[in-house]
Amino acid sequence: MNQDKSMEFMQIAMKYLPEAKEKLDQAGVEISFELLQPFMELFTKVMHEAYELGKNDALK
Repeated sequence: MNQDKSMEFMQIAMKYLPEAKEKLDQAGVEISFELLQPFMELFTKVMHEAYELGKNDALK
């Protein structure tokens, strides 16, 4: 995975992380930022795949 893109995707995730944590707290799900790390990694994988899909569509 492109390291620059991964960093951009992580920055996007961090932008929305407080909102996600608030929604989890409201739902009664207590989770620390450390426990969110695996989900952040999953998010970057999803974002990378979506990026590649969009890139391939644009090239067609």
